Amino acid sequence: MTNHHKPGNWQPGASFQRRPAASATKSSATKVEPSHPAPPLPDPDRGSDAAPTNALRVSAFNCDALAEVKPHALGLTYEFLAAPEGDPYSVTIAFEGRRTGVKHQPRPGDRFTLSTTVEKVLPGSGRVAVTTRVPDVTPGSWHVVARPSVHPIGSDRKPSGGARPVLPRLAGGSAEGSTGWAPVIAQKAPGVVLGSWAALVGLGAGVGLIVQAILAGLLGLPVFGVFLVSVLASLIGLVGAKVYYLAVYPAARRQPLNGGGMCIQGFVIGAAVGLIVGALAVGVGIGSLLDITAPPLMFGMMIGRFGCFFSGCCVGRPTASRWGLWSSDRRLGVRRIPTQLFESALAATVGVIALVVLVTAGLPELGGTIFVGALAAYVGGRQLLLPLRAESSKTRHGRAITLAGAATVLLAAIVVAIITYAS
Repeated sequence: MTNHHKPGNWQPGASFQRRPAASATKSSATKVEPSHPAPPLPDPDRGSDAAPTNALRVSAFNCDALAEVKPHALGLTYEFLAAPEGDPYSVTIAFEGRRTGVKHQPRPGDRFTLSTTVEKVLPGSGRVAVTTRVPDVTPGSWHVVARPSVHPIGSDRKPSGGARPVLPRLAGGSAEGSTGWAPVIAQKAPGVVLGSWAALVGLGAGVGLIVQAILAGLLGLPVFGVFLVSVLASLIGLVGAKVYYLAVYPAARRQPLNGGGMCIQGFVIGAAVGLIVGALAVGVGIGSLLDITAPPLMFGMMIGRFGCFFSGCCVGRPTASRWGLWSSDRRLGVRRIPTQLFESALAATVGVIALVVLVTAGLPELGGTIFVGALAAYVGGRQLLLPLRAESSKTRHGRAITLAGAATVLLAAIVVAIITYAS
């Protein structure tokens, strides 16, 4: 499959139509079946002040083995630069597409119209990439035209001094490209690295198992038994991560189980249960096994969060700050608060502290103290980072209650550790 770009013909997309404000990217698609052969789609008109580069491209996925595998989808990405200053505004991109090489009367799936809206573009945030997908289209090559329009936010907003707001002009664009296997097209977007989540989470698990085996040898625990129990506990944790995700996001239950979506909370719960049962099976102290698992668990999450960053999950809120990093949630690529990397740093800090305590002071008499304290520290720090995420809170007081509980448990673990090691 190939992706061909057509030299740009341009049209400004400025509009002063007022639209209601919202906080998410919205898409709507309408497929039409013409009653007679349709003429070729026109390219956007010339006349924009935009730079002479095409703003539209079709997602490319070159894999002959999956070329005929259904379902197929068409991935589209429109890019523009946010205004350098001013008030936030919204941008709507209207797409029209037709399958090329059609010699018969166009059928359903041979043409489409679709619109996507970015409800809040922050001036000064730089490059913005809006990605959408057109499902259930006929496989083949397509010609697509994009026409953007810009709107002020809020019908009740009055410009200061009675002046009409100055909105940027955006270039239209056209592109040609081919459809691809829908599950892959659903993941492709600028800034998203295919396979990065699985690769980095797997790397984190491997590093964690190595660190745990080293700690087991240093602290006099059976290395092979600990390794075997931890591998089985990790597999149980993966199941727990998926179950937890499906419980928190009911809409995901309608999707294939092999699709994306796991929660670290479910993994920790499932892995902890697996470790407890496994410790009983191999005759290892439950508390000691949990304690030497704390640093590896944190180091694994430290690496795994980079997978979240490069795969477009757990993203931070868009920002115009110079400290933001450009990343995508697979729909909207923009400068964001890098919450995944903040959480990675949090896990690394907690893991290093737990590791230093174990190596310098040894296992505590009250087994499990280090594991409980490390987990409480991570959970508490995570609650402080959650408001920086793009995803809104699902409960009104859940974060405050969790933060208070984690702080209480952490304080208790510190007191117990001080008393235990001092005695």
